[in-house]
Amino acid sequence: MNPEFAVSLIRQSLLLALWLGAPLLLVGFVVGALVSLFQVATSIQDSSVGTVPRLAALLGAFLLLLPWMLSRLMAYCIGILGDLGRYAR
Repeated sequence: MNPEFAVSLIRQSLLLALWLGAPLLLVGFVVGALVSLFQVATSIQDSSVGTVPRLAALLGAFLLLLPWMLSRLMAYCIGILGDLGRYAR
């Protein structure tokens, strides 16, 4: 395995991690901003008012995105394990 190939493999891994994590981070950011605006507008400063909606939104997004995330991850793993002989050289 030459250095260019190793760099390419690590790059693919990091890009996959970015694509798998980005939707959940985006949902968490949007819901967090909306909850913060709601708290400012209503002057409610209870920590559970901010935490529970964010956790519920992240759980819902995770359950909705899970099939897509698993298909991307499985395609990556099949690609890696399918060319395992090429990596061992």
